[in-house]
Amino acid sequence: MDLAAVEELREDLDAFCAEVFASIPRQDSRARGQCYLRGLMLDGRHKSIQPMAERLPDSNMQALQQFVTSSPWDHTPVRRRIATQLTQAIDPEAWVIDDTSFPKVGNHSAGAVRQWCGALGKKSLCQVGVILHAVTDAASVPLDWRFFLPKEWADPADPRRDRAGIPQEVGHREKWRLALDMINAAQEWGLTEKVVVADAGYGQNHHFREGLTRRGLDMWWRYAGT
Repeated sequence: MDLAAVEELREDLDAFCAEVFASIPRQDSRARGQCYLRGLMLDGRHKSIQPMAERLPDSNMQALQQFVTSSPWDHTPVRRRIATQLTQAIDPEAWVIDDTSFPKVGNHSAGAVRQWCGALGKKSLCQVGVILHAVTDAASVPLDWRFFLPKEWADPADPRRDRAGIPQEVGHREKWRLALDMINAAQEWGLTEKVVVADAGYGQNHHFREGLTRRGLDMWWRYAGT
């Protein structure tokens, strides 16, 4: 979208942000959140802070950077409100667990190791996130997401962790556990439970299947390549 198109939606965006960011106590932080959202909506290949700030006439790069990287607001209520609104908008038929990869060039990005990279279709240096989607035949929206920290980054004494800003309390957690964490959150948020769909990487893991059973959920999964 160009700037004019985003501005045409300004009234609706203001209402959306007022609801989604209501839990953030500081008014200036809520305003930065709205500005950041408009930056994400604008055309442009790069969605990092500097290029987004340059596209927005009312932005402040330093303020946006502070909002994203160091502002102490709690993200959980924001995610809950977004998930609730998205679920109401599409009336999902299923929940899908999937991995999303982010190819990297250098080895200083948090959690970047050589692993399967779905974006490239091969093993490569990348970061990986686990995402819970709500889906219909015509739509797919993310309800929640977790960053996967590989074992190679789990040592608290690893100097790369400090350079990448990884908190000491964050350690390696298997992808299937991250998936169950998100499903727990979705249930606690009061979202209507759906059948869980995943690929064989999750479906063949009996710990994951047992976790779903304990939570009263059914699962569909498929073998890779079928």
